[in-house]
Amino acid sequence: MNEAETRAEHIDPALKAAGWGVVEGSRILREYPITPGRIEGLGRRAKPLIADYVLVYRNTKLAVIEAKAWDEALTEGLAQAKNYAGKLAIGFQWPEHLRHRH
Repeated sequence: MNEAETRAEHIDPALKAAGWGVVEGSRILREYPITPGRIEGLGRRAKPLIADYVLVYRNTKLAVIEAKAWDEALTEGLAQAKNYAGKLAIGFQWPEHLRHRH
């Protein structure tokens, strides 16, 4: 299952079941631009940084979610999400099921 299928079949339904985008004041921002990309010169930029999901409650960004293909390791997008959260000034906390590994 690729990343798009993982989003459609697992992440989107889980977010909805948790009330995101349903509960008043909650929003899901998809494909949220973090940075426009580093300037490389000659009018060119590197690839922009784009978060798969940013969760917002009452106009406060609370979380970044990075989707990956279903068969990738649980930690595959963790550094990427942590980087994006830092750039958005969102605090970072290891998920409970991963804490024992550190």
